[in-house]
Amino acid sequence: MSRILALESSCDETAAAVVEDGRRILSHVVASQAALHAQFGGVFPEVASRQHIRAFYPVVEQALKQAKLRLAEVDALAVTRGPGLPGSLLVGANFAKGLALATGLPLLGVHHLEAHIYAAWLHFPDEQPRPEPEFPLVALIVSGGHTELVLMEGHLRYRRLGGTRDDAAGEAFDKVARLLGLGYPGGPAIQKAAAQGAPRAFAFPRARLRGSWDFSFSGLKTAVLREVRRLERAGRALPLADLAASFQAAVVDVLVDKTLAAVREFGARSLLVTGGVSANTLLRTRMVQEAPVPVHIPPLALCTDNAAMVAAAAQRRFDAGFVDDLAFDIMPSWSLWELPRPEEPIPQPQA
Repeated sequence: MSRILALESSCDETAAAVVEDGRRILSHVVASQAALHAQFGGVFPEVASRQHIRAFYPVVEQALKQAKLRLAEVDALAVTRGPGLPGSLLVGANFAKGLALATGLPLLGVHHLEAHIYAAWLHFPDEQPRPEPEFPLVALIVSGGHTELVLMEGHLRYRRLGGTRDDAAGEAFDKVARLLGLGYPGGPAIQKAAAQGAPRAFAFPRARLRGSWDFSFSGLKTAVLREVRRLERAGRALPLADLAASFQAAVVDVLVDKTLAAVREFGARSLLVTGGVSANTLLRTRMVQEAPVPVHIPPLALCTDNAAMVAAAAQRRFDAGFVDDLAFDIMPSWSLWELPRPEEPIPQPQA
């Protein structure tokens, strides 16, 4: 039995969690900054960093209390190393290094996207463990900063199929929500408005990018802007619900169609959808209804940034013998494809 205390601060959530054996969540604490950044219409990096400094100690203390453990009773520490906002990552990494120095516990710096993937293996104590995803699988990682389509051949083994060429899906949600005056964060705001709208009211484009597994949402965002300007010039009130529903349908159409095509093309035995945008009800519903294989989507509490997913990914790497030297630096632009595979030589901590 192994327990990992993990920290997350890649953007605007300060989080800590204790996870047992990479699956069972013993504690799950998230201090959100969404209300703080709403006044800016998006995340203000310097404000986020300062808030992480204020929040980390009580968040970690609460996570240990929830887990009914002392710090000395955990087996390893983990923290998000990247990608993310440099200042936010630095706060989390330094806090985790301080804990490691004080306790002598091993520390792992975790890739944020790998953590999102391993959220699909987690369960809360009062839940029955769900069946584990079967390999090979296709994973769609869709969040504010990332839209990646990945073929996963086994644990910690990834092949990039495609990704966004411009705006990530979550970023497009945020920008369109701001354009429509719906507030921040954009994903929940668009979904709420779209519930009363007609998804075919506006014929917004779908960038299919034939012959590629890549995504593009910049043209869709521009099409919404042009429609809003056209309505404003005509002196008409904006039909916010219809605009939101039509935009949401366009994003989901492309995500679903391209992902399910990849599932069929590569003979996947399961589909994993994860990241903040995977909380979208329309996306979740369509994936489950239309996929030809079992679909694994984390519960809503684990779709957005959290530390439990960091612990889950760290457990897989810890079991494979990976431990980081305390001199490691943050990697704000870290690529998932740079991660060492388990069959490659395991890096040893420096003396």
